[in-house]
Amino acid sequence: MDWPARSPDLNPIEHVWDFLGRRLAARTLPPVTIRQLRLALQDEWAAMPQQLIDTLILSMGRRCETCLAVSGDHIPY
Repeated sequence: MDWPARSPDLNPIEHVWDFLGRRLAARTLPPVTIRQLRLALQDEWAAMPQQLIDTLILSMGRRCETCLAVSGDHIPY
């Protein structure tokens, strides 16, 4: 299947990784070892609001429809 180069990634896990990355970057003391990173990610994962996951799941239909409406091109935010 052809997929335009500027098309959005509709995989919800990409948004979860973004959330986790932002939370790690916002920490006062960022992790500097693999162990610290693993523990920080586990902490942030546990603290992730269920509402975020619910919103991502519920938005899939709308995001897919928008992607189809623009023929797979970039979705403006």
